[in-house]
Amino acid sequence: MKTIDVPVREQVSAQTQEIFDKLNKKMGRVPNLYATIGYSDNALKGILDFEDAFSHGAFTPKEREAVNLVVSQVNNCSYCLAAHSMLAGLKGFSSEEIMQIRKGLSVNTKLQVVLQLAKSIVENKGAVEPVLKEAFFDAGYNEAALIELIGLVTVRTFTNYVYTLTDIPVDFPAVPTLQ
Repeated sequence: MKTIDVPVREQVSAQTQEIFDKLNKKMGRVPNLYATIGYSDNALKGILDFEDAFSHGAFTPKEREAVNLVVSQVNNCSYCLAAHSMLAGLKGFSSEEIMQIRKGLSVNTKLQVVLQLAKSIVENKGAVEPVLKEAFFDAGYNEAALIELIGLVTVRTFTNYVYTLTDIPVDFPAVPTLQ
């Protein structure tokens, strides 16, 4: 069976090397997942641009991180769970909150609605129960927010699938499994 290795800078195109340089400047390194996506210039540029587009949308950084966690949990992606647990902690979530978010739970009722809808989108391939969609709108979100939530789910599902199909080494601290 073919093994997918994390490429080093010299193994990727000049365009991807430029993106690696920007990631290094911004993050201090190129995480293994982004490096692996870098086998394709288009995929790496596209996913980074797609992620960035949502940083100016309907959801706060904490809400986006919570969505990343619940989607990665449903998709059982240990790489993204490790990365986004660390990022969620940096955004102010406690370890206990992170574990609850992974279950789709929050004491914040508005975040709870977002988590339940995101979780259902993944579990049901978009065919969510109408009550979850209605609760989302009742919580004050609009159609633009719904489309952005689908986008957030899509971004994270892409990275979850990249990890699952490549099984690259996780370069973030491991997280406990859910009980």
